Amino acid sequence: MESLALIQLENIVREFPAGDSTIQVLKGINLKISAGEMVAIVGASGSGKSTLMNILGCLDKPTSGIYKVGDRITGQLSTDELAELRREHFGFIFQRYHLLNALTAQGNVEVPAIYAGVNKEKRQQRSFEILSRLGLADKINNKPNQLSGGQQQRVSIGRALINGGNIILADEPTGALDQKSGHEVMSILRELHQQGHTIIIVTHDAKIAQSAQRIIEISDGSIISDTQNLNFPDNELNKHQVKLIETVNVSDNFAAKYARFKDAFKMAILSMLSHRLRTFLTMLGIIFGIAAVVCAVALGEGSKQQLLSDLSSMGTSTLEIIPGSGFGDRNASKINTLRSSDADVLAQQSYIHSATPNVSTSVYFRKANQALSGVVNGVGEQFFAVRGYVITRGKAFDNNQVNQSSQSVVIDENTVKRLFPNQNPIGQVFYVGQLPVTVIGVAVRNNQGFGSNENLNVWLPYTTVINRMIGQTSLKSITVRIKDDVDLSVAEHAIEKIMVQRHGSKDFFIFNSDSVRQMMESTKATTSALIAAIAFISLVVGGIGVMNIMLVSVTERTREIGVRMAVGARSNDILQQFLIEAILVCLIGGLLGITLSLFIGVIFSYFVSIFPMVFSLTAIIAAFLCSSFVGIVFGYFPARRAARLDPIYALERE
Repeated sequence: MESLALIQLENIVREFPAGDSTIQVLKGINLKISAGEMVAIVGASGSGKSTLMNILGCLDKPTSGIYKVGDRITGQLSTDELAELRREHFGFIFQRYHLLNALTAQGNVEVPAIYAGVNKEKRQQRSFEILSRLGLADKINNKPNQLSGGQQQRVSIGRALINGGNIILADEPTGALDQKSGHEVMSILRELHQQGHTIIIVTHDAKIAQSAQRIIEISDGSIISDTQNLNFPDNELNKHQVKLIETVNVSDNFAAKYARFKDAFKMAILSMLSHRLRTFLTMLGIIFGIAAVVCAVALGEGSKQQLLSDLSSMGTSTLEIIPGSGFGDRNASKINTLRSSDADVLAQQSYIHSATPNVSTSVYFRKANQALSGVVNGVGEQFFAVRGYVITRGKAFDNNQVNQSSQSVVIDENTVKRLFPNQNPIGQVFYVGQLPVTVIGVAVRNNQGFGSNENLNVWLPYTTVINRMIGQTSLKSITVRIKDDVDLSVAEHAIEKIMVQRHGSKDFFIFNSDSVRQMMESTKATTSALIAAIAFISLVVGGIGVMNIMLVSVTERTREIGVRMAVGARSNDILQQFLIEAILVCLIGGLLGITLSLFIGVIFSYFVSIFPMVFSLTAIIAAFLCSSFVGIVFGYFPARRAARLDPIYALERE
């Protein structure tokens, strides 16, 4: 029959660096292989036959010369165009099979079809038909380690045929097989030749070469003979069966891309599961980084909300007038100008809801043979409402009792526990210093977190404390509650003006609880920036760990990358697979980190009652997105390195 041009090599040279010099492995190879031929390339070890095979299969590139497949010059093709040639026209059969251990026999056969965009139903049907024809119908779900050498080589042949396999490149196809399996493989190759496939076999075995219709011998990088095998039965081949190289419109629609994505996702999961401990250790940096960020935000938000709540319980519209120039003024104790009359004048102002004088002293509380140190607070009748205390038992004293310097007292829960355990304290009498008092109520503060106090506190009318206990007319402070419809800053300026007029100078300062709130809100940006810095450092550390492990993974899986490239994976396919793996590691690490932070929150609430951890959905979502970002950024470089590997380097790397 008339030969149909398929492969042409013109003056092909391949050199490899060797220190400061180069070694020329192929020396001006000129070769033409026609469609439908069965060619054996023979030669001793080191003769250059495997290098020639790699160039024929577009796994390697010549240093110089022209290599044409059909009418396409391979030297002018891009990386993805070379991948298309390998995927659509070549079928590789390797001496060591090069199957992917994580996939079943059918899964291995389907890999080139996935990259070719064949839909799932068609590729499963075709892979089953091919494996059935190769005698492996009952082994389709077996993984490579569950197959014999001969069966693995048949799977390799099936993989070479899934996309058509116009040109079958067999590199020592029987080298790792016993005699029986070797004969079976050669019978399959002869059958494929009879069906119109172009078969190119590289072997050092002269007996295997005798199965081909054409024998090319190579020695020291040069072709020394190219002869026809006169014993080859050529009459069985019909020229209309011969498979030619044609331009293929590769399906690259959404369905095809989705199929490749699913394959990459599946391989990422399999890789992670096959190295569980390494994957978990990789995640630890992300887990602790995310947990630290979420917990830091929750702690900051919880403490802030608690403090604001406590400030609110003190009265969001309250002002505290205190002697001195400010907190820490050493001369404040010498200033005795703050009087109850100041409180009376302020209470008469239209913008003031109420004013409460405050005095205090430390004394011993005595009952029977008990003597406990505590604090006596002299206050007005509005104090409990202004400061956010709740009367849980009994009642508070009223204005009449204040005017009469009543010896009625309101006590706190600490005093109840110490002086009246297992008793109803209402109506009980005990001594405050030398003054007998009668308990009329028990007060509890709305929020105990801010400045949690284990001291014993009691409250008497301020007139009682001034007239019957301390014998002085000056006050410790005056608490003023401003009406809700009045601007607090305007009221503050008005009060300051009145007090300066009454005292003749500014011997006091005004503490505005709302100014603390504003100060806390103003520092929120700084706190957020600090937390962001902590998050950044934590995630960078975790990301570096991910990158290092992914680089190790690329090195360990170099052969897998080479196999995928040999069967037609694009650079983007390889990039996608390793990038998905890095992102999955970070996303799962992020989820575990968030879970850990919530668990820490439960433990924290069990042991700490001062303030709660308040978890922010925004912070959790941001942390999750950050972990994704880390996966993309730090996973990209190892993934790019994998995608840029030379197919032949990757295949030969063990």
